[in-house]
Amino acid sequence: MLDAVLNMDQWLFRLINTEWHNSFFDFLMPVLREKKNWIPLYLAVAIFSFFKMPWKRAILFIGFAGITVGIADTLSSKIIKPAVERPRPCRDCDDGICNQRLLVNCGGGYSFTSSHAVNHFAIAAFFHLSLLSFWKGKGGLWYFWAASIAFAQVYVGVHYPFDVLAGTAIGFFIGLAMASLFQVFKFGSPQEAS
Repeated sequence: MLDAVLNMDQWLFRLINTEWHNSFFDFLMPVLREKKNWIPLYLAVAIFSFFKMPWKRAILFIGFAGITVGIADTLSSKIIKPAVERPRPCRDCDDGICNQRLLVNCGGGYSFTSSHAVNHFAIAAFFHLSLLSFWKGKGGLWYFWAASIAFAQVYVGVHYPFDVLAGTAIGFFIGLAMASLFQVFKFGSPQEAS
């Protein structure tokens, strides 16, 4: 059973990384996965929170967002990856997969789970669920944003699809848990409920 899953994972990897390539995605996907490119978005959300929330709640929101990413990244990078020790596709040359198209530096460490997927889905779920009343039905854009970054990980050649899918699920549940916890702290005392 595990062999069948791994074979499907490798087949999907080749499909996304090799068969679906085009010049537009070759330009776009490395840009999407670059963490520094999203700093303006994070700053915009922080500023937005100060305009839409009392300042104490905005500080709490920003703190919870940072903790969310910290938990997600620690779980993925420091706990799951060392425990599973799955090589990245760009380092896994036993079955010829290392011949894939690599559009960025291969990176160190292991492949499972994709920390980009865990981190971005955690923060997407946290933002969506914590700011639900402000988005008026547009919260799904956060998940589209996170999914595009997760997809980019496979496209550029540094993760298998199942690394990203597992990271998506783990990240979503971390974001859900942290958004729930934020709601508890946000409305914890009658003075802060306004």
